[in-house]
Amino acid sequence: MQSRLQLVSLSLIVLAGAVTRAAEERIDATVTLHPDQAKTKIAPEMYGQFAEHLGHCIYGGIWVGEESAIPNTRGIRNDVVAALKNIHVPVVRWPGGCFADEYHWKDGIGPRDKRPKMINTHWGGVVEDNSFGTHEFMDFCEQVGCEPYICGNVGSGSVEEMMQWVEYMTSEADSPMANLRRQNGRDTPWKLNYFAVGNESWGCGGNMTPEYYANEFRRYNTFIKNYPTKDDPKRKIYRVAGGPNSFDYNWMEVMMKNVGPKMNGISLHYYTLPTGDWDHSKGSSTEFDEAMYHKTLVNAFKMEELLDKQIAIMDKHDKDQKIGLVVDEWGNWYDVEPGTNKGFLYQQNTLRDALTAAVNLDLFQSHADRISMANIAQMINVLQAMILTDKERMVLTPTYHVFDLYKVHQGSMLVPLEVNTPNYEMDGKSIPAIHATASRGSDGKLNISLVNLDATKSAHVSATMPKGSAVAKARILTADKLNAHNTFDHPDVVKPASFTGAKIDGETLTAELPAKSVVVIEVR
Repeated sequence: MQSRLQLVSLSLIVLAGAVTRAAEERIDATVTLHPDQAKTKIAPEMYGQFAEHLGHCIYGGIWVGEESAIPNTRGIRNDVVAALKNIHVPVVRWPGGCFADEYHWKDGIGPRDKRPKMINTHWGGVVEDNSFGTHEFMDFCEQVGCEPYICGNVGSGSVEEMMQWVEYMTSEADSPMANLRRQNGRDTPWKLNYFAVGNESWGCGGNMTPEYYANEFRRYNTFIKNYPTKDDPKRKIYRVAGGPNSFDYNWMEVMMKNVGPKMNGISLHYYTLPTGDWDHSKGSSTEFDEAMYHKTLVNAFKMEELLDKQIAIMDKHDKDQKIGLVVDEWGNWYDVEPGTNKGFLYQQNTLRDALTAAVNLDLFQSHADRISMANIAQMINVLQAMILTDKERMVLTPTYHVFDLYKVHQGSMLVPLEVNTPNYEMDGKSIPAIHATASRGSDGKLNISLVNLDATKSAHVSATMPKGSAVAKARILTADKLNAHNTFDHPDVVKPASFTGAKIDGETLTAELPAKSVVVIEVR
């Protein structure tokens, strides 16, 4: 029989071991902020959305028609509009994507029962009835309160067609296209600030070489006219050239050299695949382990290398940074949900997606001096969506909630920072365990976003604050499991909550972050 002294000694050893393991299971990180260097504005358009005629993004997601029992305003879902207004959506890209280069805009105007149908050859081979066209899209943008970003047809269209579309949308003159718009019910022109000359011209938009596309851009761009109005006599359209596919640095080099200042912006597309394999399985959106989660993060962080190298090419040719980088397709791409049309790209959205979205938004903000816009793919029911719908039902995804948390950064001044953090390592690959971004709003408040990417370890994060600072409020997004997601029957499994783990003592901010979490702290 053990003595009382032996039992006490054994208890102390066990307790010491538990304390040691607890310390080992916690990450310690520091964030160094430079609020005095906040000189770069974070473009609100960095939080843009993308809506393509693909699957149920438009039909069922945005458009239900005026006769629908689903509450709508002129055929556009009220619940979706309200949700998008809540996250302050600044801009929406439309009508594609690959669909843009087979879309002929005149098919989508006039009485809906007389609009010609077409086959959507890229996405499922379904019949497109063109009931959602220019007027409907512009109405949608006005309801949401966002800017329209139109992608023109270079692949199968003509210079004349693109020229006439711009006139139709933006001219207030007594001219053929402006009068056609009036005939179709819209007297005043719309405000159109952003126009893309083609989409993925290296692939589905025409399989062009960069040299050929550079010449095509110069030709098409010549006929995208600026139509001043009484209210805006100096109106100019921001023209976006089709940029490279991910790591195609030669495409960027050719475009910057051959087109240069004739474009206002140039696009960049990069998708995160857990497996990194386009030709076989991309991986499930919901059935994955920590190893696959880590692989997804490793591939998401390739965005940092991609931005650095593509921007370096831009800087070589454009030292004054007059040309903006437009990341108008980004996000996670998985295998479609079982039993759904492979051409509809419908996938669920988990806590993993929220964490990778936060990483991407952090990276975009760290390059705020060059990135003028970014558009996640896609807004509703497609790929890494903000919103999922099923007839009258709607559910907000974890990615939506990250955009909700991060909306405080829109239009604010970027606060440079450095993060001293351990790495999150697995299978010989490592990424930073803690990621962060920060900004100062026009109200003077400092907003700090902290992301703990480690799947199992909590984190103690500290930062020095200006004297007299106090935590005004904080919110957190996390869940028990990495694959936690919201469904129509259980819509609130992953949603933001108040966060009480942040405090300021003297001039030191400390935050106790749970594993796999996103936290945004407002400091006044």
